[in-house]
Amino acid sequence: MHSLSGAGAEGRDDAAIGLHDQPLLVAEGIAKSFNGVPALRDGWLTVKRGTVHALCGGNGAGKSTFLNIVMGLLHRDEGSIRIEGVPVDFRSAADALRHGVAIITQELSPVPEMTVAENIYLGREPKIGGLLVDFPKMRRTAKQLLDDLEFDVPVDACMRDLSLAQVQLVEIAKALSYRADIVIMDEPTSAIGEHEVHILFNALKRIKARGSGIVYVSHKLTEIFEIADEYTVFRDGRFIESGPISSIDRNHLVTQIVGHEIKTVEKWQPNEGAPILLEVRSLSRGSHFKNISVNVAAGEILGIYGLLGSGRTEFLETVYGIHAPSEGEVFLDGKRVDPGNPKKCIRQGMAMVPEDRKDVGLVLCGSIAHNIALSSLALRAVSGFVRRKAEAAATDRMMRLNRIKAASPHVAVETLSGGNQQKVVFARCLLTNPRLLICDEPTRGIDEGSKQEIYAFLREFAAKGNGVLVVSSEAPEILQISDRIAVFRQGRLDHVVDGRKTSQQMLTDLAS
Repeated sequence: MHSLSGAGAEGRDDAAIGLHDQPLLVAEGIAKSFNGVPALRDGWLTVKRGTVHALCGGNGAGKSTFLNIVMGLLHRDEGSIRIEGVPVDFRSAADALRHGVAIITQELSPVPEMTVAENIYLGREPKIGGLLVDFPKMRRTAKQLLDDLEFDVPVDACMRDLSLAQVQLVEIAKALSYRADIVIMDEPTSAIGEHEVHILFNALKRIKARGSGIVYVSHKLTEIFEIADEYTVFRDGRFIESGPISSIDRNHLVTQIVGHEIKTVEKWQPNEGAPILLEVRSLSRGSHFKNISVNVAAGEILGIYGLLGSGRTEFLETVYGIHAPSEGEVFLDGKRVDPGNPKKCIRQGMAMVPEDRKDVGLVLCGSIAHNIALSSLALRAVSGFVRRKAEAAATDRMMRLNRIKAASPHVAVETLSGGNQQKVVFARCLLTNPRLLICDEPTRGIDEGSKQEIYAFLREFAAKGNGVLVVSSEAPEILQISDRIAVFRQGRLDHVVDGRKTSQQMLTDLAS
């Protein structure tokens, strides 16, 4: 392991980062500013052939800026990049691809009206006579690729009809189809379940075996310790430390990422005599899930765990009223909830943090204040007119309560880090004064420090006599925050287990 503090590289031990071999990628002293504000001050990374190298850091550490520079999506202000010893200065992603560098970005960019096969080979479709697209060949090639990766996605499906997880798998397949020497993966598992993660990891091992190097970015530390060979930490736009992943433990990595030790949020025993807050009776929705009956007591966090396709998200959305059930009923505080009506669900005391905050949870071009106030405007309106002073006071209070870091409540949400964006979603939910908070993947794509803040918030919310219904594809997360865990399997409720007496292995075995 070696570390580097400050802006310069004095004292850097080159031998310790593997310069005895010819690395695939060497980036040194990379810097980038936007309008005079540094986003990246001193980025260093060395990737060896046949390795998975984890690039770690909190939201705002400079990782995405660094990777965009490597890919030619941004032009660096300072520093140098070498591919197999040759200096490069990519001006576009296409230029990087020509040099054997491919990226899977955190922000998915499918063409919704095209099929899976058309998306994978967009811009490089096989042609007949150099003119007409050879659709049968394209479908065969795409199917072979997906079969080799063991991704269960139909090649003729329209992208708009796929789940977020399936879209993520298509994006991964598209990047891997280039057979690049260097593959950059920015949060590749943010929308897929553990089963799909293991399938992906098997594919990565095959790619590694052929001599490619993989730069792997993820906030899921369990994944990093499972798949990575080496790691590098960025913090506040600077290189901090790198070395073999086998030389450190989770606590060391978290401390280096955050800059200080983080206290893990502990759960406590809820009141066993607490009244039932949410009661779901024999709820079904077509082929998505059938005959689900669960309840959440006041002061309780009920976790829902299941593999991709188990019906967990569809269940949450139906409880919240986004979809009408085909059978069954939902009761909140003993009162029946109108099916298929989210507006009434909000009035009755529900709020929901959706799985995809960017497409569903936020108006990205809108201000922080606008996003926070959006669901509760009626609470601060008189005769149809919003009281702006009351709205501003409520927004300021929510920003302080949720520790949203921003220069002003008037800046656009799209300028915030992932963790702060998620806090804006929580703030908007809180302003509706909910009794039940429904969370679908509440920590997807955010760093460890922000995760622990959200866990603490959920605990505090439940401790006030409220209830939380939460879905997570991360078994360690669901075990840490849940009092009880409902295990979904193939659209049915398989088990309900005590969150204090269940191991990760037991949980994954029940869901499989």
